Amino acid sequence: MYPPVTQIKLISGISSFFAWALLASSTELVADTLDDDGKLNIIVFGAHPDDAELEAGGTAALWAAAGHHVKFVSTTNGDIGHAREAGAPLARRRTEEVKRADAILGVKATEVYDIHDGEIMPTLENRRKITKSIREWNADVVIAHRPNDYHPDHRYTGILVQDAAFMVIVKSFMPLVPNLTKNPVFLYTEDGFQKPNPMDPDIVVSIDSVIDQKIDALWELESQIESYWATRDFESVIPVPASGQEREARKAQLAQRMKVRYGNIANRFRAKLIELYGRKIGSEVKYAEAFELCEYGRQPSRDELMEIFPFFGE
Repeated sequence: MYPPVTQIKLISGISSFFAWALLASSTELVADTLDDDGKLNIIVFGAHPDDAELEAGGTAALWAAAGHHVKFVSTTNGDIGHAREAGAPLARRRTEEVKRADAILGVKATEVYDIHDGEIMPTLENRRKITKSIREWNADVVIAHRPNDYHPDHRYTGILVQDAAFMVIVKSFMPLVPNLTKNPVFLYTEDGFQKPNPMDPDIVVSIDSVIDQKIDALWELESQIESYWATRDFESVIPVPASGQEREARKAQLAQRMKVRYGNIANRFRAKLIELYGRKIGSEVKYAEAFELCEYGRQPSRDELMEIFPFFGE
C-alpha cells in the first residue's frame, strides 16, 4: 500500500516528486509476473467485488480461452454490500467469492483494494494506486465504468481510471514503478444511463458460448445472491440453500435473471452485433456484453480493435 499523502506533506524542504520517491523506496513494489508471449494483457476495474465479473466476465472468459492474460480489480472491498453483514468479515467473504468466480472465468489475477465500500474518492493517492496496477500488469487494454452512474464508487472508479490514462506513460510520475511505453486502449463497460450522454458501444461481444460459464462464476457471489440480488429492497436476506433441489432452483433463478440482463444488451445493440458479426450471426446472438472506447488513451484503428477483440471472424 502506498504511503498516505499526509505523510508526504510532513517532509519539509523536499519537492512532492522527491518526497514520493523517498517514501515509496521503503515500500515493497511487487509486479505481477507475466510471460512475454505475445498475448494481450487486459485489466478490468470494477468498483465492487462483483462489478468486473458482471460487466466483463463473459468477454474475459473468451480472452482467457484464447490465452490472453486478464486481471480483475475491485477498487473497494465491498464491506457494506450486504443487507445484514458488514465490516471486515464481509470484505473477506466477498474477496474469497470473487477469487472463486474469477478462477471459473479463467481470469489470471484478482485484486481487491483495501478501500471501504462507498468511500473511494478521486484522490492523488488513489490515482497512483490505479496507475500502479495498470503499469504492473503491463496493460494493453484497460476497462472500467463510465464516470456517469448512480453509484459514487462507480463514478469515481471511472474518473480515476480516466485520470490514469495519460499518467501511465509519464516516466516522472511514480518513477519507481516503470512507466508504460505504449498507452493502452481504454474502454468503458455498458450501462443504461442516458444523461449527460447514453452509452454508445464500439464493440458488442456475443457471450452465447460462455453464458453458462459466466453464470457458474456469478453463482460463487453468494453474499450478493442472498442479499441484494434476491430482493432489491436493501433489507431482506434470503439465504442460499446448502444443497438439494432448492439450491438448484435458486441457481436456475439466477441464471434466468442473468440471461434476461445480457439478452437485453444483445437486443439493445442488435445493429452493432450485425455490423460486427454479419447479419446471419449477429441476428442470432442471444447474450452480449458491450464496450465503448474512451477518448483518452490510445485510439486504435478498426483493424487494431478487431485484434483486441478477435471474436468476429472475417
